Amino acid sequence: MKKAFQLIFFIAIPFIFSFLIVPSHAKTQMDALNHLTRVKFNKTVGTGINSDRFDPAILRGIKILSQKGLKEKDRIERLPGQPAETLKFNQYGGYVTVNQSAGRALYYYFVEAQHSKDSLPLLLWLNGVPSHAKTQMDALNHLTRVKFNKTVGTGINSDRFDPAILRGIKILSQKGLKEKDRIERLPGQPAETLKFNQYGGYVTVNQSAGRALYYYFVEAQHSKDSLPLLLWLNGGPGCSSLGYGAMQELGPFRVHSDGKTLYHNHFAWNHAANVLFLESPAGVGYSYSNTSSDYKSSGDKSTASDNYVFLLNWLERFPEYKNREFYISGESYAGHYVPQLAHTILHYNKKANATIVNLKGIMIGNAVINDETDVKGMYDFFASHALISDETAAQISKYCDFSPDATTQTVECNDAAQQADMNTFALDIYNIYAPVCTSSKLTVKPKRISSVIDPCSDIYVHAYMNRPDVQEALHANVTRLDHDWESCSELIRGWNDSPTTVIPLLKEFIANDIRVWIFSGDIDGRIPVTSTKYSIEAMKLKLKTPWHPWVLKDQVGGYTQVYEGDLTFATVRGAGHQVPSYEPRRALSLVMHFLSGRPLPDISYL
Repeated sequence: MKKAFQLIFFIAIPFIFSFLIVPSHAKTQMDALNHLTRVKFNKTVGTGINSDRFDPAILRGIKILSQKGLKEKDRIERLPGQPAETLKFNQYGGYVTVNQSAGRALYYYFVEAQHSKDSLPLLLWLNGVPSHAKTQMDALNHLTRVKFNKTVGTGINSDRFDPAILRGIKILSQKGLKEKDRIERLPGQPAETLKFNQYGGYVTVNQSAGRALYYYFVEAQHSKDSLPLLLWLNGGPGCSSLGYGAMQELGPFRVHSDGKTLYHNHFAWNHAANVLFLESPAGVGYSYSNTSSDYKSSGDKSTASDNYVFLLNWLERFPEYKNREFYISGESYAGHYVPQLAHTILHYNKKANATIVNLKGIMIGNAVINDETDVKGMYDFFASHALISDETAAQISKYCDFSPDATTQTVECNDAAQQADMNTFALDIYNIYAPVCTSSKLTVKPKRISSVIDPCSDIYVHAYMNRPDVQEALHANVTRLDHDWESCSELIRGWNDSPTTVIPLLKEFIANDIRVWIFSGDIDGRIPVTSTKYSIEAMKLKLKTPWHPWVLKDQVGGYTQVYEGDLTFATVRGAGHQVPSYEPRRALSLVMHFLSGRPLPDISYL
């Protein structure tokens, strides 16, 4: 082995400095959503994060203090529990004052090289995450507990969403592309003949930028010519509707633990509709742009724009769906994507004085709706489910201000938020009662199929989606991307705009007779049922049908209530953030009733 650096110097960096160097890319929906939340909700370090270009000329009057005698005082004779044998190196630990007037000091730990200490170089090691959580991901996650920060890139714009964002919408020729997109068979697909066709391919949304979005489409398993078209969007932002929605939630197949074979999802939503999955924006999954700057300029507006252009071109490719009833559904940050696309559709229908897209309704689950109530509801859920102490909950309630007008948080608020993060970091916050994945390995043979979602499903899907034969069958990765397919994108490094609320859009849909259903898995801790209830309360709608249980198969499936304009709120009992993953039968019943416009069956059906 070649000679390596042996003098290692560790330093504890205070919260503010480590926060500034945290990267924004994420590998899971939770990471992606947490990143955006931390960006929007943090005005709390000092007077806020300044996003100007880094300037090294930041020191005034550097002071070198006397260090006489301090080295020997810092020598560590022996650490408790240290192995018995005599060490070949010295170790030191102590404080160095960096600002005498402020009384600010940094702690260091230093170990000399085990040989040649007088000639080997000095290495300084810095960890790049804030707080004192047990893993780097958890340390990043704690920043979700802080306030709005409009400082990514040139700043996140939180103004109300404006649909007038498209100039010169281009409908390209789609002749012959539908048949080219037909998927004959997916590798590892169950042997029996399918009752439906499946398609996959790219739709160009910006020809000059070379930007194209990938879709996967499954026809209904029966009555495909009459059942509606449903578009499913996952959130993040930056997470794949193919990797989550299609392969772990509501698609016709799920991936075995071997990463090679598929098995049927008997509660797939194509029992109720023709279902379209879209990887959006560019940079997510197989979707791409030949203009790399696109990955740094993503945001709600550009995503809605591209999704709308995609839809118009896709309907040209599949013209039999042009006049079909159209619904949009999604979860998590799709609480923004879904209403914003629906709003854009309404805007252009009205502008053309014609039904360009036959939008009938939207359904969003465990959705980011209203930042203030989303975050307050998260902490209240933690408290009501014994995840944090009464003292921590009381401190958050007393000292934290989650309103969009808040400027800085108090030390007491930050301390309480950090304590809440420490209390919840070891959980799967998407389902507080579910086991966490403890192995990153595939199995030689598939595990026995279970009705309960495998917590390691992400790993199986990742392996499957990166197989060349799978990509060929899906007509994906045609440009030979220089990165792996990921369930959540590592390319999207900034988010330019994200309004603090989508409540005005939901109210607009009610006024325009667009069906609105909001559902909530009741054991999700990230966007929990309390958050959704608070967000609906903020809409100040009159109650039409009071709170009552809904039933399925002689069991309570959840609870529901209906508001004026027929806005329906429904919980799904025993489900986490990804409702169709955890309670697939109840999720299918929910979407069937939504699409038909029928109320969920109440206790009288028992």
